[in-house]
Amino acid sequence: MEKEFKFIIDARKAFIALVDSLSIDELNQIPHGFNNNIAWNFGHIVVSTQTLCYVRTGIKPDASDVKFVSAYKKDSKPTSFISSEEIQELKAIAITSVEKIQADYQNGLFATITPYSTGTYGTTLATFEEVLITTIGHDNLHLGYAQAQRRALKK
Repeated sequence: MEKEFKFIIDARKAFIALVDSLSIDELNQIPHGFNNNIAWNFGHIVVSTQTLCYVRTGIKPDASDVKFVSAYKKDSKPTSFISSEEIQELKAIAITSVEKIQADYQNGLFATITPYSTGTYGTTLATFEEVLITTIGHDNLHLGYAQAQRRALKK
């Protein structure tokens, strides 16, 4: 799974580069036709991966230790201005959280998980490897949304 973890980190670096290319006002602007913004999409992947890997698999009982989870969880949307400081913290967590998941995987933490069904893709994930592959798809879905939002902002 080394390649998969590298792919996640590389994709997150691409998302960070997109975030870094925009002003804080652009990151917070909700383009016409969307119900969220680039900052929310970025925060969403940061919290979702941690929740999918640790909580939905039964490794942890809840997401109380996932920073910003209430602001970026599934079915949420931006309700206030997302500060530069919060963006900086999300950028750091985007990489360090994946590195922690990788270390936990290598140490056998995810050897046995509780299977669960995804709302987004409508499939049951029975192994951690399936969870990780779904995470790749989910991260890149939101990166694609953010790229479309950037194009909408630049028109």
